[in-house]
Amino acid sequence: MYLKSIKHSSALLLLLLSTAHADSNNTVLATPALQKLIKVETVKPSEVQDTLRLSARIELNQQRTARIGSSVTGRITEINAVLGQTVKKGQSLALLNSTELGKAQSDYLKASSQVNLRQLSAQRAERLFQSDVISTAELQERQGVLKEAQVDLLTARDQLRVMGMNESDLARLSKDHNIHSFSNVTASIDGVVVESQITLGQVVQPADSLYTVSDLSQLWIVAEVPEQQAHWARKGDQAQAEVSALPGQEVSGKLIYVADMVNPQTRTVIVRMALANPDRLFKPQMLATLKISKPGSQSLTVPSKAVIRDNDQDCIFVQSGDNRFELRPVTLGREESGLRQLLQGLHDGERIVVDGAFHLNNERLRSTLE
Repeated sequence: MYLKSIKHSSALLLLLLSTAHADSNNTVLATPALQKLIKVETVKPSEVQDTLRLSARIELNQQRTARIGSSVTGRITEINAVLGQTVKKGQSLALLNSTELGKAQSDYLKASSQVNLRQLSAQRAERLFQSDVISTAELQERQGVLKEAQVDLLTARDQLRVMGMNESDLARLSKDHNIHSFSNVTASIDGVVVESQITLGQVVQPADSLYTVSDLSQLWIVAEVPEQQAHWARKGDQAQAEVSALPGQEVSGKLIYVADMVNPQTRTVIVRMALANPDRLFKPQMLATLKISKPGSQSLTVPSKAVIRDNDQDCIFVQSGDNRFELRPVTLGREESGLRQLLQGLHDGERIVVDGAFHLNNERLRSTLE
């Protein structure tokens, strides 16, 4: 019985010694110099946001993008804009020679001449009618022929407008009677040439897209929300985006579009966020992460920089005295905006090291090796 009591006491003593040794391994006495390198704050509740993270990509703003082609069939004779060039609205991008345009101008001049002739004929018929030389029927016939000629002229005028001629061009044609069969391909908006599908000598038609011009100062970030999480996205919601090619470049904005229909192939809903790009740092087709946040509940949080990894466990230094700090294991949630939700291990009001934990941990590891 005596021997058994001794053995029990020895085991208890060894357990206490090992526990004390373990406690000492997790405790640091900070020197005055070390205390200057650390910052201590009180653990307190803050609002934890629920965040949905989505794979996204940067795309052209289609409301500020124009696909430009020729208004007539013709052959390219001159190229004035190349890929990447900044252009202004109305600027000539290319020049083409069009026999179709020449014929339309010829038809317009012929129709204009016919109107002039029919107008003189109608005026003469009116004078003859007033002198009782011709009948009412003949006067009406000549007036009808004039109206037909005027309709033909309006049709020819409209055709030239469709082919890109403006009022000043039409006035010049009516005055000079010189057929000009060259047509300009002009920019319809200010922007940058992001696509060019044109070569000298190429025969083009109005259906062909020759240039794509876009205003790159405004882009879109596009993502697809899974059908089950579609309730997260509402037009006007605040969102953030991180671009993997530009680390540290987090941008904020609002959702400007949430699709009203689910894509039947992917079972997702398309959402878009407006992206200001005045310096053109962001480029279309860059990959990004779109984060849609919702207000959450009040919960204890700790700064991410306060967390120390020790033996595959998240730990935080807790102040247990004026210069005494204890490394305590904790259970944390995921990081959001530099904060991590505290699930277990600390209590409201405890003081923790939020800056300089790395220095404290180095001192702790050094002490254990001595």
